[in-house]
Amino acid sequence: MIYNKKIVIVLPAFNAEKTLEKTFKEIPFEIIDDVILVDDFSSDKTLDIANKIGINHVIQHQNNLGYGGNQKTCYNKALDLNADIIVMLHPDYQYTPKLIHSMCYLIANEVYPVVLGSRILGRGALDGGMPMYKYISNRFLTLFQNILMRQKLSEYHTGYRAFSSEVLKEINFNANSNDFIFDNQLLAQICFKGHHIAEITCPTKYFKDASSINLKRSCIYGLGVVKTSIQYFLAKKLNITSKIFVK
Repeated sequence: MIYNKKIVIVLPAFNAEKTLEKTFKEIPFEIIDDVILVDDFSSDKTLDIANKIGINHVIQHQNNLGYGGNQKTCYNKALDLNADIIVMLHPDYQYTPKLIHSMCYLIANEVYPVVLGSRILGRGALDGGMPMYKYISNRFLTLFQNILMRQKLSEYHTGYRAFSSEVLKEINFNANSNDFIFDNQLLAQICFKGHHIAEITCPTKYFKDASSINLKRSCIYGLGVVKTSIQYFLAKKLNITSKIFVK
């Protein structure tokens, strides 16, 4: 805990057997109360390793629900455990757990209710090996979204996030997609409710065993970002609401 606030780490896992243990060992357990791993019907030994290293809450989907569906299970379980601060950490070791302290203290001190680990602040993305086409599309989509949503984030696409539980209780994240666009919809919902978001510089690693979506899925995700941004604009400016943006 920090200041009597319960901190829960959620690990949305899919075929993470090669990196899960390394990620888990770097979690700062002196401030962490619980760890939840949700295995999205992996075909490798992710579940076996999770049980072996002693993760205290392990959930297995009986079929593959997708990245967004995995996060829904993660957040719902964390809220059931009465978490005050929830940190999503990918178990593929693409993001360092060593930033968890900084992210959680910003929330525990009530400076910000949401903190993102940004790969774009500084040179974390390019130095970590992000493919150039992903970097360029990241910058374009972020600019487009900032204009339509009147925000100033450096990126909306990082998978390293920390939330006050009050924020997650306030938005209907269960109405979001089960696919990768869930991430973007969630941040848009948070902005829609008027919450401020902090960003800290985060190094990242692109390597063989780190999860990554292919070009086709990236294009689908990009179109989803455009759709989410337009839905946000219509709901905010013209009161044309949707299932994910409700006033």
